Amino acid sequence: MDNIYEQHLARNAANFVALSPVSFVERSAEIFGDLPSVVHGERRYTWAQTRERAARLAAALRALGVGRGSTVSVMLPNTPEMVEAHYAVPALNAVLNALNTRLDATLLAWQMNHCETQVLITDREFAAVMAPALDILRERFGRSPLVIDVDDSEYTGAGSRLGAHEYETLLAAHPPLARLDGPADEWDAIAVSYTSGTTGDPKGVVTHHRGAYLNALCNAAAWTMPHFPKYLWTLPMFHCNGWCFTWTIAMLGGTHICLRKVEAGAILDAIRAHGADHYCAAPIVHSLIYNAPDALRTGINHAVRGMVAGAAPPAAMIEGMARIGFDITHVYGLTETYGPAAVAVKRPGWAQENLFEQTRLNGRQGARYPMQEGMTVLDAGTMAEVPANGHTMGEVMFRGNIVMKGYLKNPESTAKAFEGGWFHTGDLGVIEPDRYVKLKDRSKDIIISGGENISSLEVEDALYRHPAIAACAVVARPDDKWGETPVAFVELRSGATASAEELITHCRGLLAGYKVPREIRFEEIPKTSTGKIQKFQLRNRLKSSSAIG
Repeated sequence: MDNIYEQHLARNAANFVALSPVSFVERSAEIFGDLPSVVHGERRYTWAQTRERAARLAAALRALGVGRGSTVSVMLPNTPEMVEAHYAVPALNAVLNALNTRLDATLLAWQMNHCETQVLITDREFAAVMAPALDILRERFGRSPLVIDVDDSEYTGAGSRLGAHEYETLLAAHPPLARLDGPADEWDAIAVSYTSGTTGDPKGVVTHHRGAYLNALCNAAAWTMPHFPKYLWTLPMFHCNGWCFTWTIAMLGGTHICLRKVEAGAILDAIRAHGADHYCAAPIVHSLIYNAPDALRTGINHAVRGMVAGAAPPAAMIEGMARIGFDITHVYGLTETYGPAAVAVKRPGWAQENLFEQTRLNGRQGARYPMQEGMTVLDAGTMAEVPANGHTMGEVMFRGNIVMKGYLKNPESTAKAFEGGWFHTGDLGVIEPDRYVKLKDRSKDIIISGGENISSLEVEDALYRHPAIAACAVVARPDDKWGETPVAFVELRSGATASAEELITHCRGLLAGYKVPREIRFEEIPKTSTGKIQKFQLRNRLKSSSAIG
């Protein structure tokens, strides 16, 4: 029998609505319709205009047959059209697939076939790779999506149109939908994003409306973002849907400041010209900023806050940003957790510590986001939590509402990822006495030398403390005596010099002897489009037996 609180108290349209970040767009258009929403070169839009453009795009897509469960792929840089796709596609209960703009034609075709792309929206800049990708998609997989070309006013390079529809013409031909509604069921898929696929075919990470809504809220809460932020898009919006900031900025009535190319000069120019006060980026992009000539920062007199993720940030990066007055918040997460799902929450007392201690505290991955139900470090074999002593390593795991639905068409990988009722990240870490988590390494990046574990991140952190280092990566090389030994790949800052002997001596002053790199290689380090170092390629260079992704 129902208890008294279940009698005559059913859900109805007045008291229950499925959570979807699409609702943020409608609210900002209603309340902040006259305020700026998007800045892109000479183009300016208000929230009322952005909402109307998104509603026109939604109407056009609906006319092309897009509906619940349809996949719309987008091959776009950080432009107004990319913002609008993040609002229009979910409003139709369709699924957004933001393609990585650095991928080759074969992989793009594979992904579009795997997620059964129905419509493709592509910027003219990428015609050279998308034309063969569409050929492969048609010839190898028998799939021919409708193509909508974007001819961005800020792009002046080469590239032809590939489809039968042009974006602005299509918008002009369709009256806007009366409302951007979102799904009936918040568990419905909102996006599918593909992992790098370095160990085989990429995995399609499927996320839902509820998770995107909650993580958009978490971003604002974890970063204490005010209303009306001026957010600079240095992070690619294709990366975990811009860590859900595409929707966070809509919630806060803020301004999207679009940036097609991520370069130090362009970033600092945009911060100065538009008063940008928030941005997100991988460590390599922050390094571009603090290594830039002082003259490029002239005229930036307002507070700027950056969020860093994508890898454990080196201490030198955190110290460098502090020296130029940029406030950095460290977050941690994965594609499977909608981007950030943990944050190194800054406690009031930390400001009284010296810079070295502040760097150590802020360099940790921290604690779970407010709306993530669980984050801890477990022994992957026993699923028991490791002691909070800062030394005992285990696997970092999450559970809660901002964990993916699973991997598209891949039940085996989904089941493995969720074994024991937790999402397994594959990252190794420790729990420190204050319950903050510190990442030690990817499980595949730990170097085992003479039976001792060496964290490649610890060695990299030591290298980054040398003033000549711009980027570095440490990987294992097979060794007949020790099993494995660390080798460092290094890129020097422009104009800087350093010898291998100098860097090895520098490391000896900071590390135990067995952790010091046995060799320094001065070579370009391969990186993804989001700045993540691709260590598997470095292991391949060494012909390491552990050359896996």
